[in-house]
Amino acid sequence: MPRVPFFRPVFAGLATLALAAPGTAAAQWTSPEDESPWGLDVSLVLEGIYFNELSHGNDAPAGFDDGHDHGDGDDDDHGFDDGFNVGHSELGFQARLGDLLDATVIIEFDDQDIEVDEAYLTTRALPGGFQIKAGKFLSDIGYINSRHRHEWDFATRPLVSEYLFGDHGLLEKGVQATWLAPIATYTQVGVELLQGETSGIANYEGSQSALNGQERILRDRSGPRLVTAFARIGPDLGPDHAAQFGVSGGYARSYQVTDEHSTRFEDWDGSAWFAGLDTVYKYSAGRAYGHGDWRVQGEYFYREIDVDRRDVNVEADDNGPVGFVRHEQSFKNQQDGIYVQGVYGFAPRWEAGLRAEALGLSNDVGRGDGETFGTSYRHIAQVTFRPLEPVFLRAQLAQNDFIDDHGHRDRGLEFMLQLNVALGAHGAHRF
Repeated sequence: MPRVPFFRPVFAGLATLALAAPGTAAAQWTSPEDESPWGLDVSLVLEGIYFNELSHGNDAPAGFDDGHDHGDGDDDDHGFDDGFNVGHSELGFQARLGDLLDATVIIEFDDQDIEVDEAYLTTRALPGGFQIKAGKFLSDIGYINSRHRHEWDFATRPLVSEYLFGDHGLLEKGVQATWLAPIATYTQVGVELLQGETSGIANYEGSQSALNGQERILRDRSGPRLVTAFARIGPDLGPDHAAQFGVSGGYARSYQVTDEHSTRFEDWDGSAWFAGLDTVYKYSAGRAYGHGDWRVQGEYFYREIDVDRRDVNVEADDNGPVGFVRHEQSFKNQQDGIYVQGVYGFAPRWEAGLRAEALGLSNDVGRGDGETFGTSYRHIAQVTFRPLEPVFLRAQLAQNDFIDDHGHRDRGLEFMLQLNVALGAHGAHRF
């Protein structure tokens, strides 16, 4: 298995960095007084989760099964077993490549899988407030999409982000260009050209293999297939208050999904677009360890998928031979979602938060028949204790109020206890 030979050199390298004798190259990398020209920083984020499904409700919100891709095989309980779980941990490498580039590699792992989460280069010295990022990275659409799990205020991703963009958010290979306006009010705009392969807005499967001698072809389009744009502004509200408002959107010129049934394939082939708004407000009380601080955050996203649908015979029947296209039609799926959350520091090192979510306020999903599903909801409460800045222990209780494809509403209750520890070099979190 590849994970064994991977971990041995990685942790051997970490041990070398930590234990090398003074004067060696490895020791120089960890010494703030004698920084290497490469400026290599290594960080490790470890997560443990205790999960308990107190009562079982509907597994998924109605209308969001098709096109929803967790990407890592997670099931409806976030991939956690009842009881203790390793969680999703990260190993990060950041290097300064002279005065020209920064390099970042983030590897995500649990007790079963290892994958490169992000790997990208960022420019340091472009004039006029411009910056270029290239590689595999989390898109900067919205607010929470580009933030990793240890930066979240809750243990789970918002429903609208998970079911519109996937369990990892919008994570793609491509190029990003941003511009920071040279004015007193923080203003940034950006565009991204992305490959468009794995998110809920840009599923892509390409040409299909032969089916029992009969060729099934979806339109084969080269990347980039997804373009996004975003803008955010942060007005000056004084020393104790801060706010940021954002707008973002994207267009995928190729959206493809194939569902396999017992007697047929169901092919979707078309395009998709999305648009969203986000806002964040923060108040600093100026007291020790976050006591009295407030954070309020919310996002809304709308998605529309315009596709042609074909039914293709897997086996011969009364409709025709294998490979026969027995049904073809065009339709649009229209879906959206919103969440609002707030967190308050009720004591030094202690905070509590509430989140309310709605998914499918508009939820028109069908096979050309204009079928409309109801709205699903989720409500979450959390309490977090931070004994040290890089360590937190979080207890979270979530009520899933999901409606199923038949219009039946059933509530489920989940409890999570999350331990998160950050080791090594970590830059300051963004706004």
